Amino acid sequence: MHMTSAPHLLSEDRPEFDRLLDEALRTAHDRPELATLGERLNAEQLRTMAMGARALLTAAAAAEYDHYVKVREDLRDEALSAPRTTGDEDTGLDAGGGAGAGAVVAVLAPVLAGTAMLIFLLIGYSLKLIEPEPAFAETMLTAGWLFGALTVAGLLFAVIGLLVTAVRNGSTEVPAQETVSIPDELSRAREAWRHALLERGIVPFLRDALADPSAGPGYPVPRTPRAGRIPDLGYTRPDFTSPGSTSQGPRPGYTPPDFTSPDFGGPDREPE
Repeated sequence: MHMTSAPHLLSEDRPEFDRLLDEALRTAHDRPELATLGERLNAEQLRTMAMGARALLTAAAAAEYDHYVKVREDLRDEALSAPRTTGDEDTGLDAGGGAGAGAVVAVLAPVLAGTAMLIFLLIGYSLKLIEPEPAFAETMLTAGWLFGALTVAGLLFAVIGLLVTAVRNGSTEVPAQETVSIPDELSRAREAWRHALLERGIVPFLRDALADPSAGPGYPVPRTPRAGRIPDLGYTRPDFTSPGSTSQGPRPGYTPPDFTSPDFGGPDREPE
């Protein structure tokens, strides 16, 4: 996915911004517009101010940065989509597998032979201390010294193998390049962005900061009057008043309902 606008730098490009800023501060006395560095603001103060306004400074070179990022992403996509050749890799794996097996044998043979030598010699000399001496004590010692000879032979074989491998690799080794080659298009896009960021963003910012007597570590963030704790939201509170006394207004007039008890008479008398 390509970026269409870049108000903020990607993480991999932020060190480049820091390097350009340090370079501008280091060579400030070579520029007439920055010659007053150190009279009112020092390099560390300017650097703090510029780091706080990084988004503003990078926006001055947004077009060049967009082009640089697009070219870089295109080259990465091409590298990922390029077909990989498997012939050389398979040959390398086969050769590496054979060399790996030989190295394992060359390392394990002396270790195993030396371990066996120690075991047999230790058992043989321990048996010679027993009275009467067992008949197979000499056999254990003979086996121990035999494994000792195998250990020496294995060590010599390992050393010779290492020397031969070093000579072979040295004759076929391809000298590594000191620097990774960068495509011309990417290099041009990167230099264009660096130049625009330095000349249209960083240097003008430092020049304005040095020329503005009111500039401080908070520049260029404008200072606005401090607002009240409760902002005016555009409406008034409802007017709640406590009920007034009887003298402040007429009381609601009503009469209680006229409840009369039913007139009950005798059983022969009709109610009225």
